[in-house]
Amino acid sequence: MIEQFPIVQVLNPHGELSPDREKEVSEGLARTFLRHLIRIRTFDRKAVSLQRQGRIGTYAPFEGQEASQVGSAMALHEKDWLFPTYRDHGATMTFGHPLLQILLFWKGRNEGCVPPDGKNIFTPGIPIATQLPHAVGAAYAEKRKGTENVTIAYFGDGATSEGDFHEGLNLASVWGAPVVFFNQNNRYAISVPVHKQMKTKTIAQKAIAYDIPSVRIDGNDVFAVYFETKKALERARRGEGPTLIEAVTWRYGAHTTADDPSKYRDQGESDVKRREDPIDRLQRYMEKKGWCDEEWLDSVKLEVAKEVDAAVADLEQYPEPDPSLIFDHVFETPTWPVLQQKERLLSHLKGGSR
Repeated sequence: MIEQFPIVQVLNPHGELSPDREKEVSEGLARTFLRHLIRIRTFDRKAVSLQRQGRIGTYAPFEGQEASQVGSAMALHEKDWLFPTYRDHGATMTFGHPLLQILLFWKGRNEGCVPPDGKNIFTPGIPIATQLPHAVGAAYAEKRKGTENVTIAYFGDGATSEGDFHEGLNLASVWGAPVVFFNQNNRYAISVPVHKQMKTKTIAQKAIAYDIPSVRIDGNDVFAVYFETKKALERARRGEGPTLIEAVTWRYGAHTTADDPSKYRDQGESDVKRREDPIDRLQRYMEKKGWCDEEWLDSVKLEVAKEVDAAVADLEQYPEPDPSLIFDHVFETPTWPVLQQKERLLSHLKGGSR
C-alpha cells in the first residue's frame, strides 16, 4: 500500500529544487516563505522560554513542523476557514492571527480563546480530533451559502485513532464538503510512535475507505506543502469535495513543556532529523540562487525578534487570569452544580476547605 503513496518532494534537504518546478518559484515567493518560517520559529522558541520562566502556562512547541504550517496556511484565501489544534499557532500566525492573542491563549486568558477579528480561525482544539467534525460543518455551510470559501482542518497522527476523525471524513465525503484535512504526521502521539498506533503504513491510505483523494508530502519542504495544499484547496473551490494530505514531518522537542521526550525516544533521532530542517534547506536553495545574503537575513531576524518582543511586552500588561472564570462560559444560565463547583474553588483559593 505504501507504494501507492510516494512522498511528494519539490525541495530536497540539500536545497535542490526539482527542475520542473523552477518556473513556479520566484524570489519573492521564496523570501516570503523564509521570513514566515523564521518568524514562527522565533515565536516558538520565545514561548518555550516564557513557559520555563513561569510567564505563560504549559505550551505545545512545533519546532521542526514549520514548513507544514507555513506552506499550508499560505495557500489559503482571505475568507477561508482554519481549524487548528493546540500545536498549529504557526499556521494561524501565518494566516493573520495576532501574536498577542496567541500568547494570551497560552497565558490562560479569555481574550486568547476567541476568533481574531476579521479572520475565520476557530479556537484551538485541545481534545484530540474534536475540531474535525466542526471543520466539516463550516465547510458545508459555505457550500450551502454558495460561496467559494473553503476550510482547512489540522490534526496529528494520533487524531486518526479517534472517532471524530472517521466521522469527519465520512460526512465530508457524503456531503462533498469543501474541506482539506491536513495531517502533520510528526511520528508520535505524545509518547506513542506511529507503528504502535496503527497497522496501516500511511495515514493517506485511510482516506480510501471514504472515497476521498489523498496525497503524502514531505512536510519539511515548504514548496511541496504549498503546491499540494493549494491544489487541494482549489479542488474544493471547484466543488469537487474533500482531500486528505499527509505531511510527513518531525517534532524536534517535547509534546508540551510538561513532557520529557527523553523518556520515550532517543533524542539522537531529532539530531538526525535536523539534517532535513525546513529553514536550512530553503536557505541553502536561496543562497545558491543569490536570493538570500547575510544582510537581508539579519534584517529579517531583527524584524521578527522585535515583533515577538513587542507582543510579549503587551502580554505583560495583562493581569493573571481569574481561575473562577472557567465556570462562567459553560451555560448561558449557570446550573447549581456549576455554581457549587465555583464556590468550592473560590473557597479553596482563599485557603478554606476544598
